[in-house]
Amino acid sequence: MNEAAAISLNEEFEKLTFLPDRRPDTNAAGWFAELAAYRDGAIFIVHYAGNGEWERHPNADEIVLIIEGETTLVLLMNGREIRNPLRQGQLIVVPQNTWHRFESPTAVKVLTVTPQPTDHSADRPQ
Repeated sequence: MNEAAAISLNEEFEKLTFLPDRRPDTNAAGWFAELAAYRDGAIFIVHYAGNGEWERHPNADEIVLIIEGETTLVLLMNGREIRNPLRQGQLIVVPQNTWHRFESPTAVKVLTVTPQPTDHSADRPQ
């Protein structure tokens, strides 16, 4: 049996390298980290500015919590892009199998509870 241990978000974010220009094709290291395994996925943190690729999680919902800054989480639902502006202290649950991506023109720190597997697409899915 594993023992529970507290995780300091401040300390974990200090270990990250800020990524100032995230793009769908970004392949840099150090701007995200896995904090802990959780069910069939993990708890992650990221620190960046820019735009992410489209992604979806076919097996479960994803929880997204904004720790610092602002972002827009774009959900692709019924062929429409639904824009969800989020700021520090807000969270959203991304429904299972829903394509989504982040638009973050300024620095943002995000914590996610992300199920696996994750599908990725640099282009807008049809």
